[in-house]
Amino acid sequence: MLWRATLAWQRAVRAALVPHGLTHVQFVLLASLWWLMSEGERPSQRQLAQVTGVDAMMASQVLRKLESSGLVVRANAPSDSRARELMLTPKGQDLLAGALQDVETADAGYFEVLGSDQAVFLDLLRRLMNQGDPSGSQPHPEVPAAPAASPGGRRPLPAPRPPGRPGLD
Repeated sequence: MLWRATLAWQRAVRAALVPHGLTHVQFVLLASLWWLMSEGERPSQRQLAQVTGVDAMMASQVLRKLESSGLVVRANAPSDSRARELMLTPKGQDLLAGALQDVETADAGYFEVLGSDQAVFLDLLRRLMNQGDPSGSQPHPEVPAAPAASPGGRRPLPAPRPPGRPGLD
């Protein structure tokens, strides 16, 4: 049942991303990069892969594609020339704003059947994710609520704060 529910949800998300020309993995990496940047981070590819749970090699390949599309900038990290720091470009932020709105609409439609049980469902998913880690020390950060819609209907992404602000707990 979990497999079928996951496949149905993925179909809904993929359909929401088609108009934006993004795959689900590309969207997850862009949205997570935006979130980390809004928390004051300038994440490396490795950090982004860890936060998203995407294989590091796959993240690298997808980020190269996003870079060639002008959505992400990858630069050598000042502290480690082997590491690549990531930034969303203005083009990436614009694309993500529309995609985020459409994915949130798809999510709301898919999960509305849960009604008031959504919080319980999320708690149960957290338990499954932390299985094998009795301390619960493996963090699984929450994605923040999206900004309110603008008068034009599209939600602008808030400008990420500059590096140096407190990061993820």
